[in-house]
Amino acid sequence: MEIAKPAEGDKEYFRSLVKHLPGAVIKPMFGNLAAFVNGNMFCGLFGSDVGVRLDEAARAQLSALPGAGPFGPQGRPMGEYVSLPSQWRDSTDGFVDEWVRRALVYTAAMPPKQSTQRSKPKPAK
Repeated sequence: MEIAKPAEGDKEYFRSLVKHLPGAVIKPMFGNLAAFVNGNMFCGLFGSDVGVRLDEAARAQLSALPGAGPFGPQGRPMGEYVSLPSQWRDSTDGFVDEWVRRALVYTAAMPPKQSTQRSKPKPAK
């Protein structure tokens, strides 16, 4: 499975979408970027695609729009995520911001993610 890599411009664009949102934390993920709220991912960057996590009704609504589609590796898309139409990237009409905010609100309502820190293996004696 090939992991799409974003250009620096893609990363800057992604950061501009989420850095001002309350509670949003941006972290690197598999060479891409992801935004989390309460430890749960609500928005991600995969190559140049921006995906948002939405409830079933909102996913259906967004998926019906031209240019929207699955988010993630080809053949293995992420279940609750939809890629925003790439043609919205240069738009100033607020569609991107609206969907990113909807993803944040939906995900923020989930229980906080518990830390899954792995303990260090003990040295052999």
